[in-house]
Amino acid sequence: MPLPLPGSSAWKARVLAIFDGADKRVMVSFWLFGLINNVLYVIILSAALDLVGPNVPKGVVLLADVLPSFLTKLCAPYFIHKIPYNVRILVFVALSACGMLIIALTPPLLDSTSIGMKMFGVILASLSSGGGELSFLGLTHYYGPFSLAAWGSGTGGAGLVGAGAYAIFTTTFQITPRNSLIAFSFLPVIMLISFFLVLPKGPLSASAKSAGYEAIESSEYPDENNNGILVNDEDIDVRLAENETLLASSLHSASGRSFTSSSGNPKRSSFQGFRANLKRAQGLFFPYMLPLLLVYVAEYTINQGVAPTLLFPLSSSPFDAYRNFYPTYNAIYQVGVFISRSSTPFIRIHHLYLPSFLQVFNLALLTLHALFDFLPNFYVVCIVVFWEGLLGGLVYVSTFAEITDNVPREDREFSLGATSVSDSAGICIAGFVGMAFEVWLCNWQVAHGRNYCKMR
Repeated sequence: MPLPLPGSSAWKARVLAIFDGADKRVMVSFWLFGLINNVLYVIILSAALDLVGPNVPKGVVLLADVLPSFLTKLCAPYFIHKIPYNVRILVFVALSACGMLIIALTPPLLDSTSIGMKMFGVILASLSSGGGELSFLGLTHYYGPFSLAAWGSGTGGAGLVGAGAYAIFTTTFQITPRNSLIAFSFLPVIMLISFFLVLPKGPLSASAKSAGYEAIESSEYPDENNNGILVNDEDIDVRLAENETLLASSLHSASGRSFTSSSGNPKRSSFQGFRANLKRAQGLFFPYMLPLLLVYVAEYTINQGVAPTLLFPLSSSPFDAYRNFYPTYNAIYQVGVFISRSSTPFIRIHHLYLPSFLQVFNLALLTLHALFDFLPNFYVVCIVVFWEGLLGGLVYVSTFAEITDNVPREDREFSLGATSVSDSAGICIAGFVGMAFEVWLCNWQVAHGRNYCKMR
């Protein structure tokens, strides 16, 4: 049966059916969580050239922006469930704001001391971003599939808002990078408003009563959307089942994967729980973690290692300075990410390796162009970069949607958080590769008469 055309009455009816019954407060909250948790990370990467200058590989900024996040995601899933969500939010907001202010207020000198202080601020923001991502992904377990769709769209929006805003502030409005970063440092306050004032707290009380990663098994809690009337387990299960059915046409898995629960007895010792979680993580690697790892290695090697060398003569471009190429590519990439990360209710892929391999092809294509200069103009590169963003965002949201479909409820909260380590691991690998790539490609271009990469 053909899909209805966008804009038609049938298409509008299908969209309304998909989102029928969704709690607007939940969707707004998780969209803002995704936006604010990731937006500073994107802004920092967009500002990489301004932070370290043209003579320091931008992979240095990438590593400082993602390595602490990776270590957090690697270790925190095994103990972070002991910390209430409200405490986590306060810590994440404080780290983000302090990190951005340190970056912005450090003197704009490009000596080792100044760059070191800026990277310390980047590290604080990275710790917040990593802890926030695994926490909010775990939190979607309690709020159903609509929260996951909203989170994915918000993270895509973060890329678009972060890269676009930095490019507009510094290029169009001619605001200095320092003043732009100071303005952006107040964005984490939105996360506080979203969590404490917008998000319904009824489902969250289930996690507060749990000592570990378990299904939603609280006997009763206040339903804030029902005037404080207590609801029981049967009501909760019915609501979750209804929400999952609403998205069945787009979220139902066709992959045939299965996942064996290893949750065991909730009263087991901490060591037994740790071993059970390790076993859970092992079962996640090949179906979910590896394709997510591959796509992030490829796309961030492009973004941080290859993109700084994808330069053309200014006379054939819309720019008057070479520094404008880099944030523009990043903004176009983020448009693709936003579109694909917002597509979960409408488009789903179940075979995650295919788009991952296509991303590797994009890396090969753009690397060859950086070497041999065969793509005709700047705008063709923009199309490839946009396609790169579409693939990366699609793999991200589809991976976590597949986990929601295939992993048993008692394993789902841990699995969502633990799998998030793959994107950070991929970015870490890309950071090291990207530093070598940028230096190698730039030296090659200079040796062959193209010295654009040494100019601002």
